[in-house]
Amino acid sequence: MKLEANDKLILITNDDGLYAGGLKTLIRIMEDFGKLVVISATESRSAMSQALTVKQPLRVKLIDEDDRKRIYACSGTPADGIKLAVNQLLERMPDLIASGINHGSNASASILYSGTMAAALEGCLYNITSVGFSLNSYSSSADFSGCEEYIRRISTMLLREPLPTGICLNVNFPALPASQIKGMVVTRQASGNWQEEFEKRKDPAGKTYYWLTGNFINHEPEASDTDDWAIQNGYVSVVPVTTDMTAYGFMNALKSRL
Repeated sequence: MKLEANDKLILITNDDGLYAGGLKTLIRIMEDFGKLVVISATESRSAMSQALTVKQPLRVKLIDEDDRKRIYACSGTPADGIKLAVNQLLERMPDLIASGINHGSNASASILYSGTMAAALEGCLYNITSVGFSLNSYSSSADFSGCEEYIRRISTMLLREPLPTGICLNVNFPALPASQIKGMVVTRQASGNWQEEFEKRKDPAGKTYYWLTGNFINHEPEASDTDDWAIQNGYVSVVPVTTDMTAYGFMNALKSRL
């Protein structure tokens, strides 16, 4: 892939692995916007959050290249992939980082665990306009067709008007065909959490292990300005997310206590 000076350069990753349907869909869409560099693990790295590979070597292999894109397999996490691409694999900083399309919602507290959104947040730290896309379906054969129109609209906007420093977008799609999606709304992160349950099981050797399951609990289900409400009611949710996690509203109260 030869990169001309006026080419848009787009870095793509995900956390579901190199062969996930959501990534394949995102690559197909984003090829219309510029030259692509794709980096992903060969296996799922879901729920890795901002984890980095620090105790073993990080390995990367170029597995495909043509005049529009290069595709790399990486042994690490989504955050590893962004760091490695920016520092070693790219000729210059990308114009856009697009992460996803994740199999499963990353609304509300899920953003804290998401490898998909970790990649977008990593882009923020390099002052690169970044966006994470997620579909509210965990099926390996999920239908991503309803995402395409909105990914194109959002990507066009971001390439024309880059985001402010330290801000990325968390975009979540309802699992609906395009004709049933009601539109796109800017929302806030819902207050909620995962209620975990660990199933105690026995392996074939009779040894005990635990399998994590659970359900998401929305603490404000009636609030109509949140990401979870939007996707449950047929809208595409767009949340502007910041890397600054300071609780500014509590600073004065904390000063008085200390």
